[in-house]
Amino acid sequence: MSGNLLSLGVSHKTAPVALRERLALPEGRAAGFLSELVTQAAVREAVAISTCNRTELYLVTGDPVEAESAALGALARQADMPPTELLGRLYAIRDDEAVRHLFSVAAGLDSMIVGEAEVQGQVKRAYELALVEGVTGPISNRLFRDALAAGKRVRTETAIGRSRASVSTVAVDLARAALGELESRRVLIVGAGENGELTAQALHQRGARTVFVANRRYDRAIGLAQRFGGVAVRFDDLPAQLAEADIVVTCTSSPHQILGRDELAVVLQQREARPLLAIDIAVPRDIDPTVRDLAGITLYDMDDLQREVARSLSVQEAEATRARSIVDAEAERFARWLGTLDVVPTIAALRERGERIVQQVLRENETRWEALSDQDRARVEMLARAVVSRLLHEPTVRLKGAGGEPDSYVHLQAVRELFGLEPGGPGWLVEQEEDTRPGDAAGGPSGVTSLEERRRRPA
Repeated sequence: MSGNLLSLGVSHKTAPVALRERLALPEGRAAGFLSELVTQAAVREAVAISTCNRTELYLVTGDPVEAESAALGALARQADMPPTELLGRLYAIRDDEAVRHLFSVAAGLDSMIVGEAEVQGQVKRAYELALVEGVTGPISNRLFRDALAAGKRVRTETAIGRSRASVSTVAVDLARAALGELESRRVLIVGAGENGELTAQALHQRGARTVFVANRRYDRAIGLAQRFGGVAVRFDDLPAQLAEADIVVTCTSSPHQILGRDELAVVLQQREARPLLAIDIAVPRDIDPTVRDLAGITLYDMDDLQREVARSLSVQEAEATRARSIVDAEAERFARWLGTLDVVPTIAALRERGERIVQQVLRENETRWEALSDQDRARVEMLARAVVSRLLHEPTVRLKGAGGEPDSYVHLQAVRELFGLEPGGPGWLVEQEEDTRPGDAAGGPSGVTSLEERRRRPA
């Protein structure tokens, strides 16, 4: 195989939020992490997906065992913990299973809220980051373009995402369940990124009118507040706003906690026994989880939301089954393409081996043909090449026909061993980087750009 696929990571299904936040790879950190990872001899290409529900690496490797060991060590350093503590929490899946898993992730089938749409944008941004950092290659480029196309098919051809549920909408529903109607509630959203926007939208749809948005970038807070009838406040004013709010939803991308126990203890003293509902949907978490011990505050985090989803959210099984069928079909199509990668260079190497034998035999008999005319020499050479061509015709046809089939690797390996063909040896074709222009024939999603295109964009 031209490259083994390996996926290594954790998700809401295998690890609590306390571990997921230690393994989180925000965009600034992910770039350096990936660049370091591809310096390992066993890792050829790499993409990292990091969301509130998962951190996953997708690697194209020369040696999957060595690559898994290197990736495990890198994640352990990221989490600042011994690799042995990650065992049992991390999953490592290879080749076809890794492909199917990524396609399921992009389709929203592996999400905490099955069918949620935000994950497709997260997968796309993860791929684009790796593309810009120059750590992708022909296999990972095709893999992620096909995964995004599979996700789009699922959302187009099934009703699995029709509910428009998301982590943000579940958080708002949780607030309604705890406090009743939200029209009279003073709501504070900390964070003006994608989750902040989705939360503000969900609150607005459910009647909340008093929405304050705090963010380190005040201009972004202003834009979000204006869209949903709220008021932007500066991050430095956060303590004063917490003293007045009924509900606070935190969803920043900060690598560190922004609301500590001592700070919130002071805030609660100022509230004169008025309860505060805090919902932390950030990973890493924005709020110190020990504030649960403080009187007057109720805190929910991603683990709590996951339990709420398990109790209250269901997906029509018929739609989920249809979606899985699409994922299986798209994964099989990718597997067939992957299976053809080795066919072309193997055939070329086989033909090259035949040509070298012809040339060798002609050189060895050069002194025996001194009396031959140039025309006769040409006829002998043509006859020798015709014999080799006919001899290799049937193996060539069968290799082409087997490309992408489940047992194609067995056929390829047999031919290589019988004819002494070594990958990278004489006649072996070097794979060329695929065109990564958006909307290409391979089914790439619109908007995914190549490295050069990204570099040419104006600042």
